[in-house]
Amino acid sequence: MAEPAPATGLAGPAPIFAALGDPTRLSLLMRLSDGQTRSITMLAADGRLTRQAVTKHLRVLQDVGLVDHVRAGRETLYACRPEPLDMARAWLDRVAAQWDDALGRLKTFVETEDRRRP
Repeated sequence: MAEPAPATGLAGPAPIFAALGDPTRLSLLMRLSDGQTRSITMLAADGRLTRQAVTKHLRVLQDVGLVDHVRAGRETLYACRPEPLDMARAWLDRVAAQWDDALGRLKTFVETEDRRRP
């Protein structure tokens, strides 16, 4: 049996990245990211997805906090919530900084080794 991965703060952004890993969900989120609320009927109007498929994908996005909804009469309107994206971006920024630091150390090491050689 494999050893569990050490806790590295992945639990926070991992579900967000998983939700964004589906092209359909990414497309729905992009359509909602303009700040306008939309109903399931509006999101399914182009005919590429059924209302049931839109509902399924919105539920996944809602479960990770990327989408919120409000009732408006008989309809439910959905909107994008940017806060989880900010958290994922901050995590990616930390990873990028770690890579930059590691590459800087590697560069220093290689340059030092080059100077030591005759």
